[in-house]
Amino acid sequence: MRKAMFSMIAAAAAALSSVALAAPAKTPVVVELFTAQGCAPCVKANELVAGMADRAGVLPLTFSVDYWDYLGWADTYAKPAFAERQRAYVSRLQLRDPYTPQVVIDGRAQASGAKPQDVDKLIREAAEAGRNPPDMLMREDGKVAVGSGPAPRGGGEVWLVRYDPKPTEVQVRRGDNRGETIVYRNAVRDVVRLGAWNGRPRIYSVPAGEDAGLESVVLVQAAKGGRVIGVLRP
Repeated sequence: MRKAMFSMIAAAAAALSSVALAAPAKTPVVVELFTAQGCAPCVKANELVAGMADRAGVLPLTFSVDYWDYLGWADTYAKPAFAERQRAYVSRLQLRDPYTPQVVIDGRAQASGAKPQDVDKLIREAAEAGRNPPDMLMREDGKVAVGSGPAPRGGGEVWLVRYDPKPTEVQVRRGDNRGETIVYRNAVRDVVRLGAWNGRPRIYSVPAGEDAGLESVVLVQAAKGGRVIGVLRP
């Protein structure tokens, strides 16, 4: 029994190590905006990040948070998981509290979304930073394979992010942004932790999506709001 189990593990490891045969494309800079429809400064920040959707080498993702809903307008795109993700960054980046509009670049640095020059500077610095991403592949059976690579201290995590690539608008009817139209590109609809990654090859099951109009990206990053290591856009 033990011998059979060892053979199965060895076979799985061999299959995983053969997944990553081609050199990966240059990893884009992941720009995460944490925003809210009831936040006045977020209107311009949404426009800023939406304008990055067609920028080469950049992957913008807009997460709506719900902690400003008490001001009179419940954010129509917000989910508790998005605010939870932001809190992980706040802790890792040693900030006092979450705020909006906040832009997190590659999980390494952050700036106010109300300061476009600061955001652009951090994006350019991230693009020039060295990376050593693991090979990643979306298999024909819908599972994600992540190859071997240097694991970050404290381990890594694999995340699935589903987002709407289409331009969308939301008209706010109450609260501080009453009468404003909020614009979006790459508005995040769902974020799911697929599992841990310790630098060894592993295959992850991907939950089925309900909306055919969404696109997906898989992120490998240091645990608990750490730096982004690898990006897979199927």
